[in-house]
Amino acid sequence: MKLCIGIDPSLSILQAWGLPQTAEGAASFAATLLDLADSHRLPIKPQVAYFEQFGPAGFQVLAEIIAQARQRDIWVLADAKRTDIGSTSAAYARAWFGPSAAMRANALTATAYMGLGAIMPMIEAAAEDGGQVFVVARSSNPEGEALQTTGRPAVWETLMTELEVVNQRFGAPVTGAVVGATQAKELHLCNDLAPNVPLLCPGVGAQGADLANLIKLPSDLKARMILPISRGIAKAGPSAGALKAALTGYLGDIR
Repeated sequence: MKLCIGIDPSLSILQAWGLPQTAEGAASFAATLLDLADSHRLPIKPQVAYFEQFGPAGFQVLAEIIAQARQRDIWVLADAKRTDIGSTSAAYARAWFGPSAAMRANALTATAYMGLGAIMPMIEAAAEDGGQVFVVARSSNPEGEALQTTGRPAVWETLMTELEVVNQRFGAPVTGAVVGATQAKELHLCNDLAPNVPLLCPGVGAQGADLANLIKLPSDLKARMILPISRGIAKAGPSAGALKAALTGYLGDIR
């Protein structure tokens, strides 16, 4: 089980930190959390929407943060949840993967409502760049339940088995799945459905997932789980000491 620091410069957290609700404020916020991640050698997950809200200036800040992280050898998962088909999917791939990518991340989140094959250009680009694509399967938000659990097998279960097939084809975990940490029953099923698919498991903290219950999961399942923590850490800021204490608390819990 690996902790990942979410970098989510929402308007409310910028205000709470006494920062301007601008791209400059987002840059200051992100730099502080990047330093925190660096001090513990932890991956980061910038939420692209919170940078995109500031337009071109926000995207510039995001590109700079990603570049700085990679220079420090910090693994970056860009939480963009991109999706499309054909040439447009390939265009997204060029934005996030490869030496010429404007925002070259190690991994990217995506959705597959148009079918997993539709985002194959992203997956292929990730594989070529040594990266990964994490596809939303069983999300932590209650609005997703009706769609994701429809059918027998459920839509999310079918998607998980498709991700397993892709990883077997590539001979590497080029795809991962987003499965909410709030979905305890579904997490147990992941070992049967897709034993070779890494799991991004949001929901610890503000969304109510119980870390104590996650620790009780089977060891082989925990070994491929990434737990992003954003608000649970950021709300302790902006003091560097308070942020470190909040992070240390989470690290102590999962160890």
